[in-house]
Amino acid sequence: MAQNSGTPSGQTTQAGTSSTERRIPETRTGGSPARLADETSQGKTTIAASVVQKIAGIAAREVSGVYAMGGGVSRAFGALRDRIPGGSGTSSTSGVQVEVGEKQAAVDLDIVVEYGASIVDLSRAVRRNVITAVERMTGLDVIEVNIVVNDIHLPSEDEEEASQPAPSRVE
Repeated sequence: MAQNSGTPSGQTTQAGTSSTERRIPETRTGGSPARLADETSQGKTTIAASVVQKIAGIAAREVSGVYAMGGGVSRAFGALRDRIPGGSGTSSTSGVQVEVGEKQAAVDLDIVVEYGASIVDLSRAVRRNVITAVERMTGLDVIEVNIVVNDIHLPSEDEEEASQPAPSRVE
């Protein structure tokens, strides 16, 4: 039989548990660039989505077996940007997309895996490292980390690039 547990709205619940105690997951939002991460009587802290994006990118690259981040086009533009003196340092966010809410974050990663690495094990390690880093540094709850493996890097590709001399720019 249902008992009235004295909830503020006068709702009737079973076994004396309030309906407000149930945890309802928040929806993912990507609206404004900065969201509330911590609010106290002394003020509030906001963390920009770009900060979460950088943390996730750095954490993903720390895992052995991740050769690069991003799809082919973004890697090509990143390589070009790195050659330009004073080019923007956005290489840490290449291949990383985030959605940041008030208390939660979701991360999408595009990675290139080194040949020979177990993709399943590597994905687990990357996911664990990203979740740990983002949660520890921001206090946000990471609800998901989606990983797309775009390519496999072969060691022979490095040898081919190193053996071809750079064309001379002057005669």
